[in-house]
Amino acid sequence: MCMSTEHSKSLDLPFKDRLYRLALGIVGNTYDAEDIIQELFIKIWNRIDQYNDIENKEAWCLTVTRNLAIDKVRSRKVPVHDIEEYTFLRDSDKTPDKALEDNDRMNSIMTLLNELPEKQRMIIYLRDVEGYSYKEIADITENTLDFVKVSLHRARKTLKEALLKRNFKRYE
Repeated sequence: MCMSTEHSKSLDLPFKDRLYRLALGIVGNTYDAEDIIQELFIKIWNRIDQYNDIENKEAWCLTVTRNLAIDKVRSRKVPVHDIEEYTFLRDSDKTPDKALEDNDRMNSIMTLLNELPEKQRMIIYLRDVEGYSYKEIADITENTLDFVKVSLHRARKTLKEALLKRNFKRYE
C-alpha cells in the first residue's frame, strides 16, 4: 500500500516523545512502551482520514496511548509498577553525603508517590513532569476539570503532609 505525501506528514507526530514517556511511565519497560507507540501508529494509519479530522490530535493520541498502556498493564495482571526505578538522579559533582541525602529524599518522595491512588499519580505526572494544563489533563484522563484540580490538590497535600511527618520523625 502506498502512502500519499499528505498522509505521511500526518504520521509525523511532534509530540511522540511525550507519548512514549507516558506509555513508559505506565507500563514500566521500554519494550512494552515501544509496542504501545507502534499500536498507536497502526490505529492512526488504519483510520488516517478520521485522524486528520481530529482537532486536538495530541490530546487524542495521549488518551489512546494511556488506554493502550493501561490495557497492557491489566493484561499482565501485575500491580502498577514502582516508578522509583526510573527516577534516579545522578550528578558526578555531588559529594557522597549530598548524594546519599538526595537519594534518600528522592526515595521517600517516590515511595509516597507510589502510595497515591492511580488517578492522582497520573495527574501529578501529567502536570508536574510533563507540564500539561489542567484542561489538557482533563481531556487526557477523561475527567472533569474540577476533578483534576481537586485530585492534584489532594495528592500534593498528601505528599506534603507525609514528607513533613517523615522529616519530623527523623529528628525526634
